[in-house]
Amino acid sequence: MQLGLIGYYSDFVVYPLVIAVLGVAGLIEAGEEGAPDWIGTVLICLGLWTLIEYVLHRFVLHHIPWIRDLHDRHHVEERSPVGTPTWLSLGVHALVAFLPVWMVSGFVTASAVSCGLMLGYLWYISVHHMIHHWHPAHPSYLYTLKRRHAVHHHVDESANFGVTSIFWDRIFGTARP
Repeated sequence: MQLGLIGYYSDFVVYPLVIAVLGVAGLIEAGEEGAPDWIGTVLICLGLWTLIEYVLHRFVLHHIPWIRDLHDRHHVEERSPVGTPTWLSLGVHALVAFLPVWMVSGFVTASAVSCGLMLGYLWYISVHHMIHHWHPAHPSYLYTLKRRHAVHHHVDESANFGVTSIFWDRIFGTARP
């Protein structure tokens, strides 16, 4: 969706705040004994985010008609503030991850899962913003991601779906140098 500048940049404020609040509350609830498991769950879900990012980009952003049209616009207008409103992404996260996990496993696990997934999402939107708006030094990590993403935008949109990682593109055969 076309967003105003406040709508576009709000993720960079809201997500760190939500992650911090959930993290503190989850760790307090987990206690000293449960903290290592809580941190482990966060790290596992942070890694899981890379697969979710790949699947969403490959199958949702490129194949679901209305969403595909919005994503196609992003391919044409790379620097315009097109994205998912914070209220929508947080709402989906709450309904798909946080609340179901809380109902099945409790608040501690739900907070850890949510923190991991939201940290992954925050990393994704940060990297995606940087590769479209910054000019990273050669041959930095960010420069490599920017080149891979440029191939996706301008050469072959059926390749390089991972924005933060090439791992799943290699696993599923969609990596293109």
